[in-house]
Amino acid sequence: MPPSAELGFVHRWKAASAPGAPTLLLLHGTGGNENDLIPLAWDLYPGAALLSPRGQVLERGMPRFFRRLAEGVFDLDDLRTRTAELAAFVRAAEQAYDLPAGRTVAVGYSNGANIAASLLLLAPGTLGGALLFRAMVPLEPEPLPALGGTPVCLRAGRSDPVVPGAETARLAELLGRAGADVTLQWEEGGHGLARTDVVEGAAWLKRFETART
Repeated sequence: MPPSAELGFVHRWKAASAPGAPTLLLLHGTGGNENDLIPLAWDLYPGAALLSPRGQVLERGMPRFFRRLAEGVFDLDDLRTRTAELAAFVRAAEQAYDLPAGRTVAVGYSNGANIAASLLLLAPGTLGGALLFRAMVPLEPEPLPALGGTPVCLRAGRSDPVVPGAETARLAELLGRAGADVTLQWEEGGHGLARTDVVEGAAWLKRFETART
């Protein structure tokens, strides 16, 4: 699956090899690219279809999905623009790769988890679910969307120096008020991913897929 520059984002695509497997939208962290989360996806759900775009914003040469003004301070105008662009990419990919609309599951880490949370809040219906590692509140839209029970799993690090646990808890509360079916899980580590994240994330994905088939 070589990278493609079509559909508005440089991205990699791999069709599902397991019957009925989901499509995972892989959203990397700051400094990552379209290759970073593919090994994680193979561990989370072997045989899933993979859609992995590269963030289009550069911060000191490092790809991101939207601009920030400082650590934890986001450029909200740019966030709204980039969220709309990513939602359009997902819709275009569903058509190009013959995927069922609205059933793509985001798997995001750090900056990628934040843009996925923004997709849920600003473009409801784009995602069928989301597994978010080390996410924080990207913005608080008024009014809140109606997420209609969209399943979301948040994996947070109790010792995370980048994303305070209270921020992830606040995101869980915000998504819950918007109607999402939120699972908040805690990892004893920091901002990096641990083996427990993979094991528990895979278990959540399996329960999610079982529930919707």
